[in-house]
Amino acid sequence: MMQLSPLPEMPEVQESAPEPPTLPAAARVVRPVRTQLEWVTRSLDDALPEAHLARAVWAFVERLELDSFYASIKAVVDGPGRPPSDPKVLLALWVYATADGVGKARQLARLCCEHDAYRWLRGGVPINYHMLSDFRVARKAELDELLTQILVSLMSAGLVEAERVAQDGVRLRAGAGAASFRRKERLEQFLEQAGERVRQLSEEQPDPCRTAMEQAAQERAARERTERIERALAEMPKVEAIKERQKRKLAKGKREKVGEARVSTTDPEARVMKMADGGYRPALNAQFATDMDSQVIVGVAVVNQGTDLGLAAPMETQVAERTGRHPSQYVVDGGFACLDDVVTLTRREVVVYTPSRPPTGDDRAKDPTLPRPGDPPEVADWRVRMGTEEAKALYRDRGAAAECVNAQIEGRYGLRQLPVRGLERALAVLLLVAVAHNLLRWIALTT
Repeated sequence: MMQLSPLPEMPEVQESAPEPPTLPAAARVVRPVRTQLEWVTRSLDDALPEAHLARAVWAFVERLELDSFYASIKAVVDGPGRPPSDPKVLLALWVYATADGVGKARQLARLCCEHDAYRWLRGGVPINYHMLSDFRVARKAELDELLTQILVSLMSAGLVEAERVAQDGVRLRAGAGAASFRRKERLEQFLEQAGERVRQLSEEQPDPCRTAMEQAAQERAARERTERIERALAEMPKVEAIKERQKRKLAKGKREKVGEARVSTTDPEARVMKMADGGYRPALNAQFATDMDSQVIVGVAVVNQGTDLGLAAPMETQVAERTGRHPSQYVVDGGFACLDDVVTLTRREVVVYTPSRPPTGDDRAKDPTLPRPGDPPEVADWRVRMGTEEAKALYRDRGAAAECVNAQIEGRYGLRQLPVRGLERALAVLLLVAVAHNLLRWIALTT
């Protein structure tokens, strides 16, 4: 037999010592050089891609009739005065910022200097945060007219029919702190102190250590605080009436307690409401009516009541005024179930879809879809209709429209807390959100 030769012995592998770590000063890397001169020939238009959303926003704004935005401008061609910034630019900046989730004027002013898209929309027009903030809250009437104009254009293009409309509310955190709510006696004391402070500032001699601008700002702050306290006292009877109704609704034998009437000194129109997470915070109730087929917002409102009861009929009136006709079907959740609204809308030839509240007391065993003694014919028909499969299927579609829009209001547009105070200013912000939302829907529906 053949004998195999033995395998050669393998050399012993000697373990090498680990290499020492490289020090930062000895590392050979590409380091920044910021003193190198660069010759860049590039315009703002070259810095922005052709398919950028900012270009679509500008094209959208240029198609609108904005005569009302220019009506208050005193500087005219061949006339005296310094020309103001173009309202069309301010509107485009706010629309794009809202679509981008930017809701604060200071943040928008900073982006106008740092971000190419905002710099492109700005186009070198003078901008500061005071101007942006004032433009947003002072143009409520113009934004309201603009929303109607957009809806008419969408309906003319066949993109919106407004036949099936869903309404829903979302409670947005107000700009008032919980500690700013005071009783009537305390508000009266604050008003007396604020008035005394205003008198002192008007009578005292000018301080040489402060500039005239600083003194004027101090006097203005004192006057504004006095005005806020006066508005808080004016709101007190409304809050007291709400507390009285809450006391009457309490069932006998329950230990629930209704607190004393309080009003905020920073945002008198804010009310403490129960939020989606179960907590109670100062808030306002924002209402949106949405076309169920296109998810376009067709109505906007804001109130300071904590429930949606009784808000369906006023919103439907607004939708009819904006679109020129009443919707054939109006879908709302159970919080809107008000018998008076059902009767009102039915007489307008609007079919209402909202869940019927279950019976209480001795009638708990009864079917909520059956008519009850004393029901008007409109209410009896509504109860029977809500028991059909067609009504249940239509109500299930409500979430894909109304609740989807509410989710975008808080998520995509970042409007979890209102950046302004008061119902009028809050409505201006919500109208701007509706304009931006409808622009995005316009782009989605046409592409």
